[in-house]
Amino acid sequence: QVQLVESGGGLVQAGGSLRLSCAASGRTFSGNTMGWFRQAPGKEREFVGAIMWSDSTYYSDSVKGRFTISRDNAKNTMYLQMNSLKPEDTAVYFCAAVRTAYSGSTYYSERGYDYWGQGTQVTVSS
Repeated sequence: QVQLVESGGGLVQAGGSLRLSCAASGRTFSGNTMGWFRQAPGKEREFVGAIMWSDSTYYSDSVKGRFTISRDNAKNTMYLQMNSLKPEDTAVYFCAAVRTAYSGSTYYSERGYDYWGQGTQVTVSS
């Protein structure tokens, strides 16, 4: 059974940093596109960023330059380093993965992903 488990969320002051982890089990994702999404209260889930099967990365405009996605294939884990956090970054953060290797052209859309974690809360205080 494939599982994605996020960790690392918490409460941080504006301007601070957090690193989220997404640990995968049940199969490896070294050749698969993985992504991060977030959902703030009362809002729809939105794309944050993705790391492609090729290790290229893409980010939403709202986080570009502040967030960095990486992966450690040996640990089957993806990371989201978040710097210069703002109150508007407050949300539940979800990681996701594409089932098929060497694909992920719709990395920016929820519909492009097959596996999802349960989410981790990030709260940024002003």
